Amino acid sequence: MKKVNYIIALAALTFATSSCNDILDVESTSQFNEPAIWSDPTVADGYVLAAYNTFADHSILRNNARRYYDAYTDLYKSTSWDAYEHMYNKNLMETSKFGKNNASDFGCWSQAYTRIKRTNKLINDIETNGAKFGEDWQKVRIAEARFCNAINYWFIARVYGGAVIRTAHSGVSGNLDDGQYEEDCNRARATEQETYDYILDELQAAADDLPESWASPNVGRATKGIVYGFMSRLALYAHRWDIAVDAADKCKQYGKYSLVSNYANLFKVDYDASNRQEVIYALYGKKDITKIDFENKMRPYGDGAVYNTSASSMGQIVPTAELADSYEFQNGTEFSWSTWNKVTDASGKRLTDPYTYREPRFHATILYNGATWEKRTIETFVGANDNVPSGVDAFKEYKNSASTGGYTCTGYYIRKYLMEGNSEFTTKNGWQTENILRYAEVLLNKAEAYAELDDIDNALIPLNEVRARVGLPGKTRADAPDKEAFMKILRKERICELAGEGHRWWDLRRWKLAVDVIDGKTVHGVKITKRATGSLSYATVDCDGGNTRIFQTRYYYYSLPADELTNNKLCEDNPGW
Repeated sequence: MKKVNYIIALAALTFATSSCNDILDVESTSQFNEPAIWSDPTVADGYVLAAYNTFADHSILRNNARRYYDAYTDLYKSTSWDAYEHMYNKNLMETSKFGKNNASDFGCWSQAYTRIKRTNKLINDIETNGAKFGEDWQKVRIAEARFCNAINYWFIARVYGGAVIRTAHSGVSGNLDDGQYEEDCNRARATEQETYDYILDELQAAADDLPESWASPNVGRATKGIVYGFMSRLALYAHRWDIAVDAADKCKQYGKYSLVSNYANLFKVDYDASNRQEVIYALYGKKDITKIDFENKMRPYGDGAVYNTSASSMGQIVPTAELADSYEFQNGTEFSWSTWNKVTDASGKRLTDPYTYREPRFHATILYNGATWEKRTIETFVGANDNVPSGVDAFKEYKNSASTGGYTCTGYYIRKYLMEGNSEFTTKNGWQTENILRYAEVLLNKAEAYAELDDIDNALIPLNEVRARVGLPGKTRADAPDKEAFMKILRKERICELAGEGHRWWDLRRWKLAVDVIDGKTVHGVKITKRATGSLSYATVDCDGGNTRIFQTRYYYYSLPADELTNNKLCEDNPGW
């Protein structure tokens, strides 16, 4: 029977590198039989590019908001119990939502292994057929495939721990490990450390064979700089601090990356060449083709009136006070509700509100009472009595029975990644650029790794580079006399720099801090009341409906799917399930 390969459309573009306007286009969907694929290098490249689809599987902006991972942390809060096709609150407050063979919305074992199987077949096919296009062509494409598979194994490892390592040559007699033989079906899991060692080895092998850059129209394919950037991240999961530092340095060396001057510009909706010096890897959308429903789900309630549409499905996920209160004032002063009105601005005047003098990342990430948005002012306040009308975006108390109907339950709304001025969001949704990896993260990865190596002096250098970009004063040894003190600063810096980009949940898991931060805790917001005089009062409120959140120790490693445990006699489930 003739084998058919499908080149699957990716509803986004992947791209990287700086100072170039070209973007890698993998939008087209085609179907070719195998001889046709290997008769032409352009068609064969389409087969190779399909491996990059794995990044869209875990997009935080796509996937119906089900993978907005920060909403499982202390930083963001779903405004419904389970009304919007996601189960954030249920999963955090009911032990029954995670169980035997059930990793809920984090389950990725089957999906990732489907990708791995296809990519291993791709490697076999390149080895068999690619030489006709030249040895270098063949070597580079195999490296691309190995990079994509390493990422797939990371998706597995961060949820389940040890993986079953299946490669293009680990099958019977060194053949494709695709489950065609009994010996291939039954294969034990590697340990978690062995899995991460394998991932890092694959990334290094890919980096060795990849080019430093690609010419148009291939800009955006994996390069040395891109792979080393990801290696700096994944080495932290492996506790290979030396590799993380080295990879961060090589990312800079080969990719020539640096921080852009304007933080907010990094989250513009359209491709912007000026951001390429920092954005290492991203998913890019096309207007009229890409349909990202993030716009409909996350806009503030008052936008319903602006655009004459129902707002009841907006405000589905909102920032918490835990996030908002993390941002310092512009002069580096820590925020506190008990002292904010004693802080003075650059002119020496005491502050009259707690928000406008905050550092730039706060304003780029959060919509707050008084913020300018869509040619109006965000109004999250409630009236003190019937004679004082509440704001159009008013706070509404969260209850564990329904939803807030699109209103914020924390006093804040999301700003990062929203397309301000997008009057077509109700009919065409959005087409945002989603940053998967930025150089700022690489610097923070390097800082963390140095700290773990007990080299605080060197750890402070990349940390302060990130802070300097937004005008904040640098931290010193007096602030971080030891590793514990530095890591507290580093963790807060990751919150402020990377909020809403999908890192916090995985950071808490790899630090083994999720129990401390989540279990038995609640998140908070600020209820702002407008008095008859027009003045405002601020009160911190609980936003979890009176219930505490649940994160059991066994949640660090979820239970494997039943199919894997049934079909693979050597595969064992994680403890506790």
